[in-house]
Amino acid sequence: MFARLPRPHPFDVRIALAGLLGGLALWALGLGLRPPDAPGVLWGGRWPLLLPLVLTAGCEVLRRTAPRVTLPVATVALVLDQFTQGSLVTIVMFTDVMYAAVLYGSPGAARRIPWITGMLSVLGTIVPYAVWREPEALLIGLATGVVAFAPASTGLIVRNHRQAADAALLRAEQTALLAEMDRTQAVTAERARVARELHDMVANHLSAIAIHSSAALSLDDERTSRDALGVIRENSVAGLSEMRRLIGILRDDSGDREPAAAPTLEGLEALVDTARANGLDVTLEAGHGEGLPAPVGMAAYRIVQESLTNALKHAGPGRVRVALEQRSGSLAVTVTSPYGEHPDGPRAPGSGAGLVGMRERAALLDGTFEAGARDAADPAHGRIWVVRACLPVAEGESE
Repeated sequence: MFARLPRPHPFDVRIALAGLLGGLALWALGLGLRPPDAPGVLWGGRWPLLLPLVLTAGCEVLRRTAPRVTLPVATVALVLDQFTQGSLVTIVMFTDVMYAAVLYGSPGAARRIPWITGMLSVLGTIVPYAVWREPEALLIGLATGVVAFAPASTGLIVRNHRQAADAALLRAEQTALLAEMDRTQAVTAERARVARELHDMVANHLSAIAIHSSAALSLDDERTSRDALGVIRENSVAGLSEMRRLIGILRDDSGDREPAAAPTLEGLEALVDTARANGLDVTLEAGHGEGLPAPVGMAAYRIVQESLTNALKHAGPGRVRVALEQRSGSLAVTVTSPYGEHPDGPRAPGSGAGLVGMRERAALLDGTFEAGARDAADPAHGRIWVVRACLPVAEGESE
């Protein structure tokens, strides 16, 4: 069975029809390149001109879809045309087939054809002149270069320009894709950062409000209720102020607003005092040094803040211990609290976002984080909940 020929391109069909009609017009007018009795014309007369013309026109139809087939057939047609009176249209269509074979052919053919036609042009110049010693013999090589080497070289140049343009377009698309991925990652990271900040700022105040409001509702004691309402008011005002500050930062894109001061370990004493006012028995062992990088100080502050919030919601009765120790190249943060086992559930609901946020803060600094229940060193204290983070402090980053 014959292989199914590829469907020709419409533009190639129009080129073939134009060439065929042009060649037929010259044939009808009796215009040839040589007279019938010229040397080398084996098939004189008008009719032999049609065979090379039709073959070359057929090659033009498949110039784009089957360049490996069309070039040998067109070469045979051009050779046949040399033994007739010759048709200018056949030669012109052959040059287009040569150009298309390089432009649309395989990469190997695109490299070989210009080299082969160039060598034929050189040999067509040297050999005839060496044999005949006539200046007119040089025209053979010139004709070969015009008909074969020039269109092949042009096709190679156009092909290289197209490949360069395609490569540039591909790089532009890849750059745009990478930029979109970076933008998406930046948006995701910013959303995660805002979520951590929002949780860390507000959760502590809301947890205190929830716990003290439950106490005010469950105890029929005016003094206790008044104290609880005072704590609720303080935490609600503080939480509302933090919310307004964060919303103001998110909405203000003018660049005129001074950036809000990020929390540092210098505010740890005030944070512990607030936790004590909310009912926690907290002991602070602030063995941290000075001059820590701002990201490390902020992360340590937030981890302690969230740990105290979790202790307020979940810890059993007993002392909460906060310890910071600056070691060689790192800052260790440890918060321990009595492991609470409440039959009715925690004193305030939790979602687990706090542990996720603390782990993310440590990971952003290439640090480590762990949290879980374990037996206390003193068996009399039972089980405790331990939060431990180790935050690296790179040399040269301290302020």
